[in-house]
Order: sequence, then structure tokens, then C-alpha cells
Amino acid sequence: MNALLARIATWVLAAVIGVVYGVAGTIGQAVVWGVVPVGLLIAATGFTALLIAVRALTGERASALACGLGAMVATLLFANEGPGGSVVVPAPPEGAAITPGLIWTFLVPLVAALVVAWPSASRLRSTN
Repeated sequence: MNALLARIATWVLAAVIGVVYGVAGTIGQAVVWGVVPVGLLIAATGFTALLIAVRALTGERASALACGLGAMVATLLFANEGPGGSVVVPAPPEGAAITPGLIWTFLVPLVAALVVAWPSASRLRSTN
């Protein structure tokens, strides 16, 4: 029973960490220096590193999935119009190219899926 409670607490903590990073990444992805989307690069690199670290430290896919789901929920909540009409991740204008906010919105679930689906290193070592 204690092991189950510990796992559930790990999943909840991973989800909370994902929500916090999802909010920070969603807000920070908009930083652009010249033509370089620095905020998007830093947010994507940090999110990928966070998910890899969570999976490596816990040794299970469920924690990385909880972290990824937390970040996805935060990203989707901030991508919608707020109560005052403000939008953190605006849609691209008509005829415009893809914006960093749109890339971030699709990058979060893609990175989460890749990290969760990546083969386990311990399983690869045991077959050799």
C-alpha cells in the first residue's frame, strides 16, 4: 500500500511540475531576438530535458506522462482567450507563417509522446 501511495504522490508531483513548466514555457516562448525565436528554443530544450530527467529519475513512463499531461493542460489553458479577452498564444494572422506559439502548442504533446514512448534503457541492456 505504501508503494502505491508513493507512486501516486510521484505522479501528482510530476503533473504539478509539468503545469508549472507549461505555464513558464507558454509565456516564455514568445521571446524573439531579431528573427531568432530564443524563447521557443529555450522552452523546447528545457521541456525536453525536464521530461527526460523525470523519466530517468523515476524509472517509469507514467511519471513522464503525468508531467507531459500537466504541461499540455497548462499550455491549452493559456492558449485560449482569458476572461478579460487577453490571449497569451495568439493565432497567426491571415496569410502569415507559423508563429512560435503555434509551434509550442504542437511541440509539447509531440515531445511528451516521444519521451514516454522511447524504449527503456534497462530493457535494452538486459537483452544484450
